Amino acid sequence: MTDARKIILVTGGAGFVGSHACKALSAAGYQPVVYDNLSRGHRAAVKWGPLIVGDILDRPHLEQVLNELKPVAVMHFAAFAYVGESMATPSMYFDNNVTGTARLLEAMQATGCRTLVFSSSCAVYGGVHGTPIDESTPCDPSSFYGQTKLNCEQLIRGFVRSHGFSAIALRYFNAAGADPDGEIGENHDPEPHIIPVVLRVAAGLDPMVTLNGLDHPTADGTCVRDFVHVSDLAHAHGLAVARALLDTGKFEIFNLGVGKGFSLKEIIEAARRVTGRNIPVRYTDRRPGDPPYAVGKANLAQATLGWHPQHTNIETSLQHAWRWMLQSHKL
Repeated sequence: MTDARKIILVTGGAGFVGSHACKALSAAGYQPVVYDNLSRGHRAAVKWGPLIVGDILDRPHLEQVLNELKPVAVMHFAAFAYVGESMATPSMYFDNNVTGTARLLEAMQATGCRTLVFSSSCAVYGGVHGTPIDESTPCDPSSFYGQTKLNCEQLIRGFVRSHGFSAIALRYFNAAGADPDGEIGENHDPEPHIIPVVLRVAAGLDPMVTLNGLDHPTADGTCVRDFVHVSDLAHAHGLAVARALLDTGKFEIFNLGVGKGFSLKEIIEAARRVTGRNIPVRYTDRRPGDPPYAVGKANLAQATLGWHPQHTNIETSLQHAWRWMLQSHKL
């Protein structure tokens, strides 16, 4: 392992965004060490440092790992993140996401590691918004998943105030695409996210796309989302940890979005253009917890972190995700 002063413990680093963040951290000169129970992550996605198999709820194990590694910071991705599932099983989401974050913070305090970058979500805003959302927008989560992310932010704020932590929460919008080099990509089971769902149908892996709701208060009746390329998200996490390591003693929150929304119908049309394939669609009732509109303003991240997304064309994200899907399924 490289110089211990550069070790970053990455909880949930075997997942989609976490694994891309590990690649970005490695490129920036850090040594990512992944801590993941592999319940939803993938061992094969851990390519830029060691994997420690462990659960976020296991505080003694977390303390042992933190004591042994002495990381300069923790990057916290470990969470359940399916809106529909959170509405059906709120207690499971509270236990894993909120209690898990509490155990992590306690372990960090006990071992003297007080620098944290937290993977939050635009789901904390909830509601119906007709214009891009900035950090001053009131938080009113419409899903229990969003509520758990807001609860975690509140916990972190308490540790910053009471225990001298330096922390940053990144509220990002819809992660999309895949590693441009083709080394890693998105792989959930079941798959809840619209772009891989659509591409699975294009690839012939599933028969049809099911869209939840054709009666949202949007131009075409389907949800509108801000899609951020996963590699741009990963780069933002590297910028955030560098800032948090300045030991500001503050809790800062930044949106990560490109500021442009696409309806789900528009995503399907773009996927048809990129793949050249037919993509059958059926519509069903709205899904509880889904806000109709979620588009972000990231002016603060641009000004403070120097974050400027490079892959802002939705077709680029689709092309990268499509190449990953064909490659990963050997199609």
